[in-house]
Amino acid sequence: MTGAPERDASLLARLWIYQGERFPLFQTVPLLGAFSAASVTASARLAGRPLPDVATYLAAFLIVMVFFWQMRALDEVKDAETDRRYRPERPIPRGLVSLRLILWLAAVAAIPAAAAAYALSPGVLILVLVAWAWLALMGFEFFVPEFLKKSPALYLVSHMAIMPLIDLVLTGCEWVPAGAVPEGIWTFLLMSFCNGCVVEFGRKIWAPEQEREGVETYSSSWGIPRSLAALAAMTGVAFLSLVICGYYLDRPLLTTVCGLVFLLPFLFVLADFWKTPNGRRQKRLETLSGIWVLACYLIAAFTPVLGGQS
Repeated sequence: MTGAPERDASLLARLWIYQGERFPLFQTVPLLGAFSAASVTASARLAGRPLPDVATYLAAFLIVMVFFWQMRALDEVKDAETDRRYRPERPIPRGLVSLRLILWLAAVAAIPAAAAAYALSPGVLILVLVAWAWLALMGFEFFVPEFLKKSPALYLVSHMAIMPLIDLVLTGCEWVPAGAVPEGIWTFLLMSFCNGCVVEFGRKIWAPEQEREGVETYSSSWGIPRSLAALAAMTGVAFLSLVICGYYLDRPLLTTVCGLVFLLPFLFVLADFWKTPNGRRQKRLETLSGIWVLACYLIAAFTPVLGGQS
């Protein structure tokens, strides 16, 4: 379905096409489900508390889905001119849906997210509002878009700060109603920041033949060696955060071993791309970066179970 027939389809059909291209639910739902569940579980494990009820997990999942949907909508705003000029095949510039519709859906989605947060605790809603405030600043490029564009590193740090804020909300779904912040939660939040960078690098480090005019990537800004070095550094700090988190969970050795099981293949793929950058190896690098991030959360949340902690 392309061109006029595509635009003549019903709104639901067009939105279904849009999600498949820009917010694929078949990938997003399980990944964010694991992310939110791991965050809630890790908070309880770090505090030595029983796991919360199912409603807490469902609320955290709803909230994180809304956050990521809103980030997608803001990306559409940020990339509107670039997409119009250099990526006309994307849904909005080709006329499948309007930017106004996507922003309206992102705004409406805030209602159930806020309700779910408040149902858990007004304190959780405050955390959500803080994260939304940062998200809004991101949407306006912190009112210094040209300054940020001149420094990819500063741009990355300012935008990836949203990840620990989202994770603060998700873990807060457990610790705010419980009334006490878990010791060592900082390790989980630091891991979230670093792994946000890992995913971002994995998406935007391209082989030379993949680079497109007008589309900014880390490989085009920094070159492949420097951008891969930055990716390796962020992965290393994420791994260190995971190991320290394992210390707080009284499972440092098991956490380290489990982390290495996923870290070593990822580093091998990274080195392989560094040696011979091409589209096939880039896709593998992007896939392994996502697997690494997911593994970190699952290891932090469920290693205590494997280790026999009640």
